[in-house]
Amino acid sequence: MLLDKSRTYHDPIHGAITLNGSDRTEALLIKLIDTPEFQRLRRIHQLDIAYFTFHGAEGSRFTHSLGVMALTRRAFEAITIKYPYLEIHRTVVLVAALLHDLGHGAYSHASEEVFGSNHEIWTLRLIKFGKIAEVLNRFSPNLVDDLAKLFTKKYPVPFVYQLISSQIDCDRLDYLERDSYFTGAKYGQLDLDRILLALRFDPISQSLVIGRKGIVAIEHYLTVRYFMYLQVYNHAKNLAARFVLEKIFHRAKALITANLAPNQIFADRTITAWLTQDPQTLTCEEYLASDDIVFAYHIQRWRDSEDAILADLCRRFLNRDLFHAKEISHLDDVQQQEQLDTWYAKLQSQGLDPKYYCGIRVSRTKGYSIYRQGINIQTEQGLQDIARLSPLVQAITHQIQRAWLVHP
Repeated sequence: MLLDKSRTYHDPIHGAITLNGSDRTEALLIKLIDTPEFQRLRRIHQLDIAYFTFHGAEGSRFTHSLGVMALTRRAFEAITIKYPYLEIHRTVVLVAALLHDLGHGAYSHASEEVFGSNHEIWTLRLIKFGKIAEVLNRFSPNLVDDLAKLFTKKYPVPFVYQLISSQIDCDRLDYLERDSYFTGAKYGQLDLDRILLALRFDPISQSLVIGRKGIVAIEHYLTVRYFMYLQVYNHAKNLAARFVLEKIFHRAKALITANLAPNQIFADRTITAWLTQDPQTLTCEEYLASDDIVFAYHIQRWRDSEDAILADLCRRFLNRDLFHAKEISHLDDVQQQEQLDTWYAKLQSQGLDPKYYCGIRVSRTKGYSIYRQGINIQTEQGLQDIARLSPLVQAITHQIQRAWLVHP
């Protein structure tokens, strides 16, 4: 397994991420990065189709995954200086950090909205398949099982999975800082060094906690996360773009299931499988064959379809001739439906099928909430949830829900 050769990835967020080939665990990480399954993440946008709104949002799941691994390594190594007995968990936590997004489908979270796939379920399946499984099993016959326990939060030491999935984990730290950088959203910038210094291990609960002096850094992190959801992830134009993407594939599915002629709906084996099956029932080969390039190629082909609706939706998507998203949160349910009915009538009068051209979408901006375990602060009175200690965190515990009417 030892490669005896280092590998360096120059990252815009974390600088040089170097893996030491003479270190058995880091040699394993290099092997995993070089698998076809992991290289596929280069072809999946981190922020799905947010590039329509933020033109710099071109980063990939590949770069994010490397970043999470780099942050996890920093956090883990800092804590094991004081608690060296945790060192036995180093391999599983670094591998999990690297592979945590392995199961993402094309267009990341957008495909989960459109097709109903679940990247966490697929990550569990894919670590047991193909070259990834071969590399993991060659390293240790127990590693796949340990990873499955970590991803399902059944690992015996909670601290290990909380570094990757909790209210204050390295996954969130990386995507907030990275997404802020690529979208140009200055309010999304974090003080990563101060946050990492605040991370602690509680030997009694064996959990990830925060030192008392780290409250301000965590308050800043939670505020950043709140505004990134409000202003970036749930931006009205992102909703409109996802709406068009969803309608493209709904129309394509209607055509392909009607067994129409190929000049109306071209689809290769991969897209045919995605359009005609529950994505959770796809084979691993079918799932791995999908990426942003495959989906985008079909949208390019469908722009010339003889089906007027499919061709128009694809043209709009490719040319960024997107729909308008009008906020209707101030209206009650009856009034919102009246607005939608008005647009249905207007579109029908123009000879357009309204179910493909308008609809209501709801965005939810996440506040701070207990996520199996909240963010616990070390105090003289023992561990206390940060919401009890911080008026600022208390103010952002409520979820904001906004409704949008999407139409041409």
